[in-house]
Amino acid sequence: MNLTEFRAFFRIELSDMYPTTEIDSFFFWLLDEYLGLKRIDTVLKPNFNIEDKKLVLLKAALEKLKKEIPLQYIIGHTEFYGLPFLVDESTLIPRPETEELVEWILMEVKEIQNSKMKKQDDGSMHDRHNLLSILDIGAGSGCIPISLGKNLNDCSIAAIDVSTDALKIAKKNAALNKVAINFLEVDILQAKSLPQQYDIIVSNPPYVRALEKIEIHNNVLQNEPHLALFVSDENPLIFYEKIADLAKRYLTKNGLLFFEINQYLANETMDLLTTKGFKSIELRKDIFGNKRMIKAKLK
Repeated sequence: MNLTEFRAFFRIELSDMYPTTEIDSFFFWLLDEYLGLKRIDTVLKPNFNIEDKKLVLLKAALEKLKKEIPLQYIIGHTEFYGLPFLVDESTLIPRPETEELVEWILMEVKEIQNSKMKKQDDGSMHDRHNLLSILDIGAGSGCIPISLGKNLNDCSIAAIDVSTDALKIAKKNAALNKVAINFLEVDILQAKSLPQQYDIIVSNPPYVRALEKIEIHNNVLQNEPHLALFVSDENPLIFYEKIADLAKRYLTKNGLLFFEINQYLANETMDLLTTKGFKSIELRKDIFGNKRMIKAKLK
């Protein structure tokens, strides 16, 4: 079977399940993954013959797509903030909205570091080895702490997660991207303390209520880890409340708390942080116009 024939076959097989643009995206991704070909090659090499063993791999991937298994799980990796990340069913697939959270943190950290450098230049600070400490709660694939670590200097970064399997993937991703992260296995809901004080605490905790499952696509609902996704309808802010309580004790003076949040509970989350004593609470929308991120400062 040549490239043109397989593309026609691929489209027909998935036509009842996905829009054409998504089918083409799958096709080009698999083309690169299994054949080392680019989108332009469908034009330049339409008669490229796909050898049998490669065709077996492509058809196996196609069958998994028909079962609504996410493509990232099929090929075992994805990209986040320009970096490669391994993923499997023990980790959530990193979302573009979370890249925006990382970008926000990077901007804040660089402002803090520039301020420290200015004070050093003015002679008011003399410790040039004063590392900024960051903690990510709910590491998953490690996309947040690793992306931060890859783009920051003079920072000490730790990350915790309740899942042993997720931490295995996160550690592989840290090695893959050559970033030093201190990973710890902790059930944050049971934690009575944190390892140390931190300048920044960030978390993208479970926040999807059971009542919102109707909005979730099957490829997510049936494949991604529910432990990292869902909370009860009765207490949907359980993670935010616990993390805020710990942050009050373990953030340094003027420390920052960042959350990715449920868009439907933005006001409730901000009210919670206000009640807990945080100030300068800022809410931001994501690229899709949803209320998605919060930054708060410890009084």
